[in-house]
Amino acid sequence: MNLKKKIVVLEGAELNPGDLAWEDLYALGDTTVFENTAADQLIERAADAEVLVVNKLLINEAVLHQLPHLKYIAVSATGYNCIDMAAAEKHGILVTNIPAYSTESVAQMVFAHLLNITSQVGLHNQLVKSGEWTRRQVFSFTSGTNYEIAGMTMGIVGFGHTGQAVARIAQGFGLQVMVYTSKEQSQLPDGVRKATNLKELFQSNQIISLHCPLTKQTQHIINKEHLDCMPEGAILINTGRGGLVDEQALADALSTGKLLAAGVDVLSQEPPRDDNPLLHTPNCYITPHNAWATLQARGRMLSILIDNIRTYNEGHPQNIVH
Repeated sequence: MNLKKKIVVLEGAELNPGDLAWEDLYALGDTTVFENTAADQLIERAADAEVLVVNKLLINEAVLHQLPHLKYIAVSATGYNCIDMAAAEKHGILVTNIPAYSTESVAQMVFAHLLNITSQVGLHNQLVKSGEWTRRQVFSFTSGTNYEIAGMTMGIVGFGHTGQAVARIAQGFGLQVMVYTSKEQSQLPDGVRKATNLKELFQSNQIISLHCPLTKQTQHIINKEHLDCMPEGAILINTGRGGLVDEQALADALSTGKLLAAGVDVLSQEPPRDDNPLLHTPNCYITPHNAWATLQARGRMLSILIDNIRTYNEGHPQNIVH
């Protein structure tokens, strides 16, 4: 008789598009990996699962009611807002997540966006490839204005793992750093100053980078009021959550020139609707929520996911969320 736990991975391609190995996960149970799963396929595919691995699929009371064998949900992400935690608790289902696996990768994307905006790397590559440099017959040309970031000021909203990594890199570039955080000034690294409130942070910094969780309190933390507080020509970077930003207000601030540019890796709806205003704003640079998805970060995620399931099998689960 096969007594192995039934493990079902519903969104495997997000974590492993083919450049990582599933073998260690297969060794932990009777494992089935689906690359992608639509909402209407979820119940059928998860019907016999004791362990369910999900990333963004919504798991609510209606779903859990139809999965009587389910005992454990392993979220293959840090955020677990796709899980109705009250319903999971009601059904006695354990939930774990994967903390701090992509800190350095997300911090790297912050500066990829910032440097693209200030040095216009992508634009100049396109111009060179289109023959613009050849036609000009000069040793150097610049389209528009490039900016040196050394000496600029950066305000960071949230000072967890990623916010701290961004601050460290920012100081390496010669940026002055201010943070909005619940931590005391005495807990902050040398050279990092605590803002007394959000208005001070937005008023005082040329670059704003968002690294706080999405909650009722932080929903649309970037809104018309706060955008109006920012210096003319400020830059916004959002690698946190799309819902932190009122996208129409941001599009308006970019279109009027109040902000120089924005670099965002996340949107309020993913994939976005065609009418998302940021898609049609020239000085808004958008990456498809892939700051977390470097090879190294995904490798760490898979390793932690496997450890989460292994420790569950052994009776002492880790990374439990409540």
